[in-house]
Amino acid sequence: MRYIVTGGAGFIGHNVVRKLEERGHECFIIDSNTNYGFVYKAELEYLTQERKKRMRANIHYVDLREHKQIEDFFRTFSGGCSAVIHLASFPRQKAVSKNPIWASDVMGSALVNLLELTRAFRIPKFVYISSSMVYGDFTDGVTEDAVCKPQGQYGIMKLMGEDLVRDYTKRGCFDHTIIRPSAVYGECDVEDRVVSKFILTALRGEPLKVNGATERLDFTHVDDTAMGITQAVLSANAANKTYNITRSNGRSLSEAAHMIVDMIGKGTVELCDRDLSFPSRGALDISAAQQDFDYAPKMDIEQGFADYIKWFKNSNYWKAKL
Repeated sequence: MRYIVTGGAGFIGHNVVRKLEERGHECFIIDSNTNYGFVYKAELEYLTQERKKRMRANIHYVDLREHKQIEDFFRTFSGGCSAVIHLASFPRQKAVSKNPIWASDVMGSALVNLLELTRAFRIPKFVYISSSMVYGDFTDGVTEDAVCKPQGQYGIMKLMGEDLVRDYTKRGCFDHTIIRPSAVYGECDVEDRVVSKFILTALRGEPLKVNGATERLDFTHVDDTAMGITQAVLSANAANKTYNITRSNGRSLSEAAHMIVDMIGKGTVELCDRDLSFPSRGALDISAAQQDFDYAPKMDIEQGFADYIKWFKNSNYWKAKL
């Protein structure tokens, strides 16, 4: 089968493409290759090259805000496509806060343009990658039918996107599947994310700053995230449903930081006050994905962190930087 994947050269996106290709499917990638104003140019170039090595698909570099170019892409590649898999987005609250108008263009009007093109070119399914941030504050065991109370523009826009996608299904345009990942980490991610920061800070022998000793995240290795998304894309049971795709095992930021320091043998842990701009989170319930398409995440953080540390140590880019 054939799939259009937006953000297919990104951290999660290229792993989804890789898993679809391993199953014999063909992917057509749209990616803006932007640094969102905070990723170093050299780091982004390095990561892009590393990600390209892992997949066969060509990357078509188009900004989602260029609606005419996106339409031309659909006109060329949408024939026979089974789904649009929409991963392209601003990556998190920090990036949205820095550029809220740019973010709203990408997460709002560009999304509507993709939905319109999916309808116009009669593609039968739209897979929208949302975020656990739509829930706002939550504790362990939150299910997909929980009331969403997002905090901050990132979560608000992600939830808005979910509602837009569902509206197109209500009007009979196509089926959809919505995925809510959480705290994804792993090889080929950018430095400016919590696990990456912890590892690189420890490798430099510096203090790891933990914002809230008891704050917990559902740390999920990118292989498990990509596997769950791929299963949802391919499953007939996932039509018009929403899924949490995580490890479903909350661990504290303090525990994660101490684990990384112990594994690396350098660095210290500095406990700071909680960052009140982020909601308190726990582990998500994944029973719906387990029931509908046998989702079975495999990577605990002990192994996931060890693999990620090994990747940093073997990376030519990071060996030179460190």
